[in-house]
Amino acid sequence: MPAWTTLDLDRRPNGVAVLTMNRPAVFNAFDETLIAELDAAFEQLGGDAAVRVIVLAAAGKHFSAGADLQWMQRAAAASQDDNVADARRFAAMLARIAACPKPTLARVQGAALGGGVGLVCACDMAVASEAASFSVSEARMGILPAVIGPHLVNAVGLREARRLALTASRIGAGEALRMGLVQQLAPPDGLDAAVDAVAADLLACGPAAQAEIKQLYARLAPGPVNHEVRELTAQTIARVRATPEAREGFAAFLGKRKPHWTLPE
Repeated sequence: MPAWTTLDLDRRPNGVAVLTMNRPAVFNAFDETLIAELDAAFEQLGGDAAVRVIVLAAAGKHFSAGADLQWMQRAAAASQDDNVADARRFAAMLARIAACPKPTLARVQGAALGGGVGLVCACDMAVASEAASFSVSEARMGILPAVIGPHLVNAVGLREARRLALTASRIGAGEALRMGLVQQLAPPDGLDAAVDAVAADLLACGPAAQAEIKQLYARLAPGPVNHEVRELTAQTIARVRATPEAREGFAAFLGKRKPHWTLPE
C-alpha cells in the first residue's frame, strides 16, 4: 500500500474500503498533501476489482474543517500561476471522487466546513450524525466556494447552494437532510451501524450495474426528456441487458437465490 501520511485505509473482507482522513489535530483540514493523497486513493480504489464500496470517513471530533489555513496563507503569497495550478489539483481531486466508478459514501460526524462540504457533495451519498453541522464558510474569509460550487449545486440545487454560499451560515443535520446535502441521519453512537446498513444495500446490487448508473447519471440533468436523452437511455439499457451480470441477476431472481456478487454475510 502507498505510504500515505494523512489517510488510513481499512479494507474489509466484504468489499467495503473505509478511507479515513487522519489529521484530527487540525480537524482534518486539507492541504496539498491530503488533496494529493485523496486523489491517489480514489484512483487506486476505483480501479480495484476487490473494492465494491468506498466510505470516506474522518478521525476525531469533526469531519473536515475545510482548507488548512497555513495552506491558504501559502497560496495567498504564491504567484497567479501557482494558485491556478493549486486550485486545479483541488478540482481534480473532487472530480476524481465524483467520477469514481464505485459507490461512495461520506460518513459525517461533527462539523463539515467549506471544502469539507465539497467532499460530502462529491460523494454519491452521505450519512451524518444528528450532531453534525455544515457551513459553506468561504465568504467569511473574503473568498468564495468556487471549486466546490458545481458539486454543491449538484447536491442541493442552485437556490440552496447560493444561500449557503452567500450567508456562510451554519446549518444543523436536520436542515442538511431536508435539502439533500445528506441522505440519512443517525444518533452519534449509531453512525457506524447506519453506514454499515447503507453499505449492505450497496453490496446487494450488481457492481457493473452501479458503474453504469454512475456513468449514465453523470450525463443526465433536470430538464426536457428530449430525443437525445431517450436514445441515450434506450441504448444504455439495451447494451447492459445483454451483459453477463444482467443474465446472472435475472437467473438469480427467477431461481430465488442470491446473485454471485453477493458475498456471504
